[in-house]
Amino acid sequence: MATIKIKQVRSRINCPIDQKRTLDALGLRKLNRVVEHNDTPAIRGMVNKVKHLVTIVE
Repeated sequence: MATIKIKQVRSRINCPIDQKRTLDALGLRKLNRVVEHNDTPAIRGMVNKVKHLVTIVE
């Protein structure tokens, strides 16, 4: 299965609680951390929800 790497590039300060929980579910707790997940529709939806805070690393 294909994987994607997700990097947090903006701070979670002043974000709504649901976006903070989405970052936690993705495993992103600090800036500039990179996590790798399987490329599934659920993960893509989570990334889409916090797209202003993260980038997808190629």
